[in-house]
Amino acid sequence: MGRVTVRRPVLRIASNGHRSRPDALAAEEPLEIRVNGKPLSVTMRTPGHDVELAHGFLLTESVIGDAGELATARYCDSPGPDGRNTYNVLDVALAPGVAMPDASVERNFYTTSSCGVCGKAALDSVKLRTRHSPATDPARVDSTTLIGLPDALRSAQRVFDSTGGLHAAGLFTSDGRPLVVREDVGRHNAVDKVMGWALMQRRVPLAGCVLVVSGRASFELVQKAAMAGAPVLAAVSAPSSLAVELAEEQGMTLIGFLRGSSMNVYTGAERVTIAESA
Repeated sequence: MGRVTVRRPVLRIASNGHRSRPDALAAEEPLEIRVNGKPLSVTMRTPGHDVELAHGFLLTESVIGDAGELATARYCDSPGPDGRNTYNVLDVALAPGVAMPDASVERNFYTTSSCGVCGKAALDSVKLRTRHSPATDPARVDSTTLIGLPDALRSAQRVFDSTGGLHAAGLFTSDGRPLVVREDVGRHNAVDKVMGWALMQRRVPLAGCVLVVSGRASFELVQKAAMAGAPVLAAVSAPSSLAVELAEEQGMTLIGFLRGSSMNVYTGAERVTIAESA
């Protein structure tokens, strides 16, 4: 398997002098996802949880809606310079009777780890129809519970502690219990790994769950949450205008600037129970 971190020499310069020392970097390698042997996507990711990443990607891109629609997932031979398998090509086989992605879905999936929407031809093409609409989810979450989630997410970021260079996404119950946390150089990949875990654990739709992300709330992250039926998405940074528009359209609760003891609730405020002291 690929390495999660890579050690490289650096020149450390500080007010008290300079010295050479090794530094830990977050690994970034390409992963090609194939469906029934046909290349579908290449993304730059941090190696690890690749099968979850593939499952989550296919779910959030509307290729599948249930774990039962996938038969197998296996690494293909992808030898590196030393002749060893790089584990950078993953082939996912659809279950019998499940249709391959049609032409409208098979757009340009070749993206970087930090950008997803830019490869899509038009806004309407990314408003994918979900089978798991969060609009009717009656979940409620207390504001004091929400305030504690960023710290809970941060405490589970093991690789971030050594590199400082990874995004994180975490899935929590409405009472704040952590279900899964995943890290990746790409915020979209971190979310897809969480969604893939949920799909493989038969927890989709994500009824009564809160998805927390370590950065901003982009349009595509809202879309991914909606595709899995997550009723609440909370980000420690700002949402975009299109993210708010899509969250409102999908009946989701979107929270931004979740830091310290405050937050902004942009849509779906009825799901947030405000503590008396807040």
